[in-house]
Amino acid sequence: MKPNKWLALTGIFAFAAPVAAQDITMSGQVRPRFEFRDPSGGGKDESTSMRVRIGMKAAVDDNLTIFVQMQDVRTWGEETHPLFDYTADKLDLHQGYMQYKGKKMDWLTARVGRMETNLGGQRFVGAVGWTQQGQAFDGVRFDVAKDWGSLKFLAYKVGDETAPAVAADKELYGAYATVIKVGPGALDLYWFYDRTEGATETDQHSLGGRYAFTGGLNGRFEGTMQTGTRAGADVSAYMFGARLGKSFSEGKVSATAWYDHLSGDDAASSENNSFHTLFGTNHKFYGFADLFLNLPVHTGNHGLQDMALKMAVRPTSDINFGEDFHSFSAAEQGALTETHFANELDLTLTHRYTSNLSATVGFAYVVQDDAMATIGRLDEDMTWFYVMLNSIF
Repeated sequence: MKPNKWLALTGIFAFAAPVAAQDITMSGQVRPRFEFRDPSGGGKDESTSMRVRIGMKAAVDDNLTIFVQMQDVRTWGEETHPLFDYTADKLDLHQGYMQYKGKKMDWLTARVGRMETNLGGQRFVGAVGWTQQGQAFDGVRFDVAKDWGSLKFLAYKVGDETAPAVAADKELYGAYATVIKVGPGALDLYWFYDRTEGATETDQHSLGGRYAFTGGLNGRFEGTMQTGTRAGADVSAYMFGARLGKSFSEGKVSATAWYDHLSGDDAASSENNSFHTLFGTNHKFYGFADLFLNLPVHTGNHGLQDMALKMAVRPTSDINFGEDFHSFSAAEQGALTETHFANELDLTLTHRYTSNLSATVGFAYVVQDDAMATIGRLDEDMTWFYVMLNSIF
C-alpha cells in the first residue's frame, strides 16, 4: 500500500481527536463473494472478490457533520504476495463529505464532497450496491425536507474514480422531487442534465416522473423522455415501465408482474433514439446475470423490452427467497433477424443470522437467442452462481 493511502486512513482517526468521543460513530463492512460464471466472457470461470469498508461519522456541532469512508476492493489471489509486493494499492476514498443543516432553515441540508446518492428507485442515479466497488459522486447536493415531501438538487463531476463504468469525465446536474400523499401513493418528478466534452460530446436532458402506491395492490408507473445531443447526433428517446403486485399470507408471499420498454435506434431516423440509463443501478432492474448493465451499449443500441415476473417468499423474518423470470427483447429490430434476446431465471436465498451478519446464495440461468449472439453479448446459454457473506457494524 502506498504511503499516502496509509496517511489517508490514519487521518480518519487523527481527525477524531478534537471531537468528543460521544459525537463519533464508527461503521464498517466486510463482504466476500464467490462467483462462478460459464461462459465467462474471456475471464475466469470462478473468482472470489471482497469489499472492506470502514467509516467514521463525526458530529462536529449541532449543524455540521463530517463523514469519511475508506474502501478496499480486491480479487483473492490476483495480487502479488504481500511479502513481495511493495506497491500494492487497493485502498481508496469511497465517501468523504461535510454536511451542514441550516440553523433557522432546518429544512435545508447541504452536502459537499464525495458521496453515494440513491434517487427514487435508482433507475438513473444509484450507489450500485451490488458491485463490490460501488458508485459515488464528487460534487454538491442540497436536500429540502418539507411536510409535503422532499426536493434534492445535485451538481456532480463524474469520472473513472467515482463511477468505474464511465470512460470520460462527465458533469451531472439534476433535481428530484417527491410529493407524498398523492392519492394512495407518492409522486416523483425529476430532471437530469448530463454533459460530456470531447469526441463523445453530450448535452442531454432527461425529464420524467414516477408514481408508486401501496394498498390492496402495489404498483409503480414511470416514464421518461430524453432530448438534446449525444455524440454529435440529436437525441429523441424514451422509456416507460409498469409494476403491479400483490402480497399474500400477511406479507410472507408476494408476486409482481412488470414491464419495461427502453427505446432503441430507428434505422429510418438520423436521430439517436437509444435510451440511456445514466448512472442507474441496472443490476436491480435488468436481471442478476448483468447482461444489460451498460445501456444502450449492451443491446447494440436496439433498445430493450423486459417482461418479468417476480416472486418473494419470507417464511420467517430471517429468511428470504426470491424468484425472478425475465424475457428480454429488442425494442427496435433494425438489422436483427429476430428481436428476442434471452430468457433469464434468477433465484436467491438470504439468511440473516444476526442484525450484523447475513449469507446469500444466488443462481441465474440464461437461455440466449440468436439476437444476443448478433450483438456480441452471448453466443451460448449461461450459468451463474454466487455465495456471499455480508457483515456490518
